[in-house]
Amino acid sequence: MNELRRAFPATAARLVDTSGSAPRSANEQWAPLIISRATIEAEVERLAELPRPANGRREALIVHPSARPDTPGLAPGIQVRLSVLLPGESTAPFRHNATEVNFCIQGSGHTRIGGRRIAFARYDVWNHPSWLPYTHYNDGDALQVRLTYSNTPVLQHMDIYIAEEGANALAAVPAAGHAPHADDARRRNPFGVFPISDDGGLLMPYEVLINPERVRSVPMLFPWRRVKPELDKLEALGQDYIGRRLYMLYNPATGRTNGITPSFFATMTIRPPRIVDRPHRHVSAAINYYFHGSGHSVVAGNRYEWQAGDLMLSAPGWAVHNHASYEDQVYELTVQDQPLNIYMESLLWQEDLKGPVSVLGSEQGFSTNRAAG
Repeated sequence: MNELRRAFPATAARLVDTSGSAPRSANEQWAPLIISRATIEAEVERLAELPRPANGRREALIVHPSARPDTPGLAPGIQVRLSVLLPGESTAPFRHNATEVNFCIQGSGHTRIGGRRIAFARYDVWNHPSWLPYTHYNDGDALQVRLTYSNTPVLQHMDIYIAEEGANALAAVPAAGHAPHADDARRRNPFGVFPISDDGGLLMPYEVLINPERVRSVPMLFPWRRVKPELDKLEALGQDYIGRRLYMLYNPATGRTNGITPSFFATMTIRPPRIVDRPHRHVSAAINYYFHGSGHSVVAGNRYEWQAGDLMLSAPGWAVHNHASYEDQVYELTVQDQPLNIYMESLLWQEDLKGPVSVLGSEQGFSTNRAAG
């Protein structure tokens, strides 16, 4: 057997009688979890002391104990990878059909992806589109440490995760916009897409089905030195503001789903001293990395203390939660699988626990008390 041919065992479907039964909706929320700064620093030190792997990737997955062995994530749909590069080191070329959010938490360096060079420093964030080959470099004089968030567990659960490394990752791909046989009249449907019902339904021919409209997805860098001054302005919103003081790092390719990748948003938040958020909930999971200040979170009635350098699964899907800062300003990066849920029309969100639940992206959302202008 080879990559294109394999043997399958004889099998048959089961028929499960669900007559009169209610659909299963007893979801088991993963427990909130804090990976302490000390734990992360110890793992960074361990990775740095290893002999250089052949592919240069000194990495460890940060895995929740509830994760299935074949879909190791920190949340059901979010994988978090800790990566270390010593000065002068680089990784072998790599590509996969997952998308990524990258966050430098120590040192500096650059990444070459899709023909572009992205130079990054501490607390910079950048995205990786799917299937673009990339290589990381540490051209600085200090240890480089990165957190990478990807939708790999979703693809692994669907048994469609594909990854390539080294020379295979650099295999030639068709030029942008090029379609083989595009000028062959025998391969074109003369009718195009046309209406078939009074309520807007259309019929689409195969030629359009296999050549959908291309949305250009490119790597984008969000440098902390430029994000922080804008974020700091939000402190002026004051104690009476009922929203969260944050900016989303927006990739226009994600359109109405408001993401940095099609699966995730990434937000930078400032929490002035002694700010307590209102409790709220949403079906998307949230992972916070706190890199300045300290505070606590209350998740489903349980209190969790955190400080700078801690990584936290802070909001399992549909768990009521809120966050509070202590005496210092808090800065944090939050990665959440909201865009994927918006596209699936599954993003239930309740901003006020006494108010309505909304399907964000399909129904009217919520507003804050922030003055216009």
